[in-house]
Amino acid sequence: MRLDSPPVRILFLMPLVSAGAVCCWGCGAAPVPFKPIADNKLLMQSVIDPNADVIWESVKTIITAQGTEEIRPRTEDEWTAVRNSAITLAESGNLLMMVPRAKDGDEWMKRAQELIDTSQAAIRAAEAKNADRLFTVGGDIYESCSHCHQRYMEAITNANK
Repeated sequence: MRLDSPPVRILFLMPLVSAGAVCCWGCGAAPVPFKPIADNKLLMQSVIDPNADVIWESVKTIITAQGTEEIRPRTEDEWTAVRNSAITLAESGNLLMMVPRAKDGDEWMKRAQELIDTSQAAIRAAEAKNADRLFTVGGDIYESCSHCHQRYMEAITNANK
């Protein structure tokens, strides 16, 4: 086979073209204009806690002397509200991964991903209108929050020292 034959030229040029493409992927790209507004505490108070409460309050059983009351989303609007809160929680996990909110690149990211994963399970439960699954996933979300708080919430961290 001659060096100037088409197959040889293609084989010779492919690595050069690939290298050039890799180098140019980041060329000229403007930095993403993220502008975090809320710190972690405000994000928790204004976004995460209220939306977690929607999920936690959506399925429960209240037993009193007057009888038993089963709380469940029943209407399309109620299921949509729970789903929307689960979506907000999942996206909040992404917000927690952003600088300057991210505390570190290891455990913090794992805890934020856990919030995303458990919230995605809540989205699926709400979309399936499965109250029993939503109840269980609500517990998983609570555990996700607790894992992070045990490591990063200052009041809890200082209380254990």
